[in-house]
Parts: sequence; structure tokens; C-alpha cells
Amino acid sequence: MRKIMITALVACGCLLVGTAPAQAAPKDPVRALKSKLKTGHGVRFTETTVLVGGGKTKIQSRKGTFRFDAKGVAASDITATARHRPRERTISIGKVSYTSGGMWAARLPEGSWVKSNALLGGGSGFYGQVINPAEPKTLAALVKKGKLRGGKLTGTITFKELGKVSRWFDASIPLRMNNGTKVSYTLTLNSAGLVNRVRSSYAATGVLATDQHEGKTITIDSRFTGWGAKVSIKAPPSDQVTTGMDG
Repeated sequence: MRKIMITALVACGCLLVGTAPAQAAPKDPVRALKSKLKTGHGVRFTETTVLVGGGKTKIQSRKGTFRFDAKGVAASDITATARHRPRERTISIGKVSYTSGGMWAARLPEGSWVKSNALLGGGSGFYGQVINPAEPKTLAALVKKGKLRGGKLTGTITFKELGKVSRWFDASIPLRMNNGTKVSYTLTLNSAGLVNRVRSSYAATGVLATDQHEGKTITIDSRFTGWGAKVSIKAPPSDQVTTGMDG
């Protein structure tokens, strides 16, 4: 009887080990994003951009906020600190952007803003994050082209493909040297399926084909926090806004 009981216990132990519960499947990041797209709510981010090749050179750092509507990003407020350039702040609402400082600092009175229908991310957009995980169409394209394993989505997508689905990318880098440039990306998801980190990289000559950028890579690391938090973004006072520059 004792031998029978021992054998039964061993068999049960093997059965328990062999039937351990499988890991939960990753949550759909597009569905998770859409659940947060409510007017007046948004997400905050910080990011760092470096030029890699013959060492690493920090190009700029940015922090900002995206405000949502039912379709995605409705407004943004971004402050950038770059090498050899004054601090820049850009507020974008719909298709209109207002930029203060940066490349306009020497051409406008302090505290003035330039109104434009071009650069949503200001001049810093040329070195900013090219992947915007707050855009449903962009995120869906990244999921389709990439591989989602556990909490990470990895893949590659070209400038041309990004330009077709991402208003953010097309407005941030409207002028680019090579639309065939490939962007390698890694998106890290939290337990709810929301993106909390984006790392992307591409050949620096894809935007600026200069000797300085030859053989080098631009890498951007962005962190996202506070998905769904209430945010407020307003245009600058009208008496501080201009549509032209002196000189």
C-alpha cells in the first residue's frame, strides 16, 4: 500500500509540473491605445536623441505632452534642448504650430512665437522621435510589420511607409533625402498593452546626406507616462504671435 501511495504522489507531481499555466498572450496595443483616446486627455513623454558612429554624440533632448481626441493626437506641447541651439518650445493645435526660441531665437523678440502650418514638432522634429505610438494607424502598421513577443514589439519600416500612415512623421520631417530609409524600432508595452518606451534608429543620411552623417545612425529613445491623464494645451496669446521674421 505504501509503495502504491508513493507512486501516485510522484505521478501527481509530474502531472502538476507538466500542466503549468501558459503565459498570458500580449494585449492588443492598438485596442489599448484607442481606449485612452478621449478629448482632453493625453500622455507625456521624454526623449533623447544621439548620433552613433565613431562614438556617441547627444544631439538633443525633449519633453512634452500629447493631447488626444477620438482619432489620436489633437495637440502637442514640446520643449527641446539641442546642441549649439537655444531652447525651443513648439505648441501645435490641429494643423497649426507655434514655435518660440530655437532657430528663431536670434530673429524674433524674446517671448514671440512663429505661426506655421508645417512643423508640428518645431525645428527639433528633424531629430525627434519618428515613431508616434499615440497614432492608431501608425501603431497598427508597426504591429503588422513587426513581431510582438511578450511585452516587446520589434520590426522595421521605411520612411515612405511611415509617411503614408503617420501625420506626425510626415510633418516632423517633411524634407528627407531618402524615402527608402529603414527605421528599426522596438516598442515596450506595459501590462495593459500601452507603449511605455520607443527606441528607433535609422541611417543619418536618410534625412541629411552630408559627410558629417555618412556611415552614422540616429537613435532616439522615448519614454511615455500618464496614458489617459487629463491635459491642457492652449495656443500662445495672439499678441505674441507672428507669421513673419525680421532680417
